[in-house]
Amino acid sequence: MSAPLNGKVALVAGATRGAGRGMAVELGAAGATVYVTGRSTRTRRSECDRPETIEDTADLVTEAGGQGVAVPTDHLDPAQVRALVDRIADEQGRLDVLVNDIWGGENLFEWETPLWEHDLDNGLRLLRLAVETHAITSHHALPLMLRSPGGLVVEVTDGTEDYNRDHYRVNFFYDLAKASVLRMAFSLGHELGPRGATAVALTPGWLRSEIMLDAFGVREDNWRDALERVPHFAISETPRYVGRAVAALAADPDVARWNGRSLSSGGLAREYGFTDLDGSRPDAWRYLVEVQDAGKPADTTGYR
Repeated sequence: MSAPLNGKVALVAGATRGAGRGMAVELGAAGATVYVTGRSTRTRRSECDRPETIEDTADLVTEAGGQGVAVPTDHLDPAQVRALVDRIADEQGRLDVLVNDIWGGENLFEWETPLWEHDLDNGLRLLRLAVETHAITSHHALPLMLRSPGGLVVEVTDGTEDYNRDHYRVNFFYDLAKASVLRMAFSLGHELGPRGATAVALTPGWLRSEIMLDAFGVREDNWRDALERVPHFAISETPRYVGRAVAALAADPDVARWNGRSLSSGGLAREYGFTDLDGSRPDAWRYLVEVQDAGKPADTTGYR
């Protein structure tokens, strides 16, 4: 099997489940050593209170062909992040890929609730988890990355720059968080580009995460059973799809062409030729605009 990232070192911050897990596993499948972080371990859960753990993710990375290293880390704690990066420096001497996928806000936002009616403590906590963690992690990790040329930072968000500019996303706090991450990639692109590294924002489409599958009462092996109730779920994708997007970016010697850009799993699949696990290429953000938001019946013909 091809291992284009053999010898490369990645940190996937927020790799417990969902997109983070998918990205960690696909980086491992490409041969990378992947440090996976989060707050949910086999001995302690975060406030998300989910069964997925970073140790499970690390095992999946190793099974895929890489080397997974689980490091429990609260990315709101600068001392813990500093210790994490020091460990990577001591053990590997380099960092080639940083994926900022820290989130943990699933239970903190209220759909379609205006700012003045939303729980303020939850909203501010969401912003800290979704924005402050990314800044803390980049602050401590980027000096290690810049020791070697060609580093890549992936800021993971929900929605492309074009889509989020024209659409209100869930509520004030959620909208602000996702817009902030898009801007982080733009700003980091300006700071990293002249120093030989690249920063991008990346969004999956409608993700069949563990939480989403549970919400619809289905599993990955029978997810289509949810289409009777939620027809547009037909455009959904596995977390491994966006993982393959990250692996493709990390293996691209010309990745700097994307510096500062907003990218999507579907768009990069067209560019690099990878597919989701079922061999399809879902293009969720184009589908949302042209089919779902346009009020048309669910039909993924030409979109996956």
